[in-house]
Amino acid sequence: MKFQLEFLKQVARGITKQFGQNCEVVIHDLTTDDLEHSIAFIENGHVSNRALGDGPSHVVLETLRKGADELQDHLGYLTRTTDGRILKSSTIYIRNDQDQIRYIFSINYDITALLTVENALKSLTATETTAKEPEKITQNVNDLLDDLIEQSVVLVGKPVAMMNKEDKVRAIQFLNEAGAFLITKSGDKVSNYFGISKYTLYSYLDAGKENGGA
Repeated sequence: MKFQLEFLKQVARGITKQFGQNCEVVIHDLTTDDLEHSIAFIENGHVSNRALGDGPSHVVLETLRKGADELQDHLGYLTRTTDGRILKSSTIYIRNDQDQIRYIFSINYDITALLTVENALKSLTATETTAKEPEKITQNVNDLLDDLIEQSVVLVGKPVAMMNKEDKVRAIQFLNEAGAFLITKSGDKVSNYFGISKYTLYSYLDAGKENGGA
């Protein structure tokens, strides 16, 4: 396994040398139980403002939540950094001989400047389109949990103060399916955010299961 990681580091260095300082390569290590420090290697970390030992991204939680047979490499999609820059990203799952995912190899290329030029040209020719919001790249597990909670509120479509029980069940079930409760002490933060007890949180998770959730 160590040989595999060293090989991936070698490939990562080659990619960043080829494509320059706007290209970041990140390797998440899933062979350890230290979820909060999953980044085992990173080149050009200034692209997403992350460093060696930082925590997981959305894709790491998705990997831990789903079976290996459900996951396929995700290539050429858009992500967004905390400071608003847009990246073109690819996620590659590195498996062992038993088809277990051991590492996540991610490439993130900053295309913000290129998009500025593209948008200037499109202003002359483009028609109205609906674009998917790029996924946010977070720097640590606290930011990741905050982002997932924000997504759950957007999903429901109303602020917490106006949510009824069904709304909160829907939001919490989304968090469960997104892997939010894999994060240490996330239950406390989610309970406080939605103004419910830990007991109520568990009952809402059970209600989500009864309604066909995971």
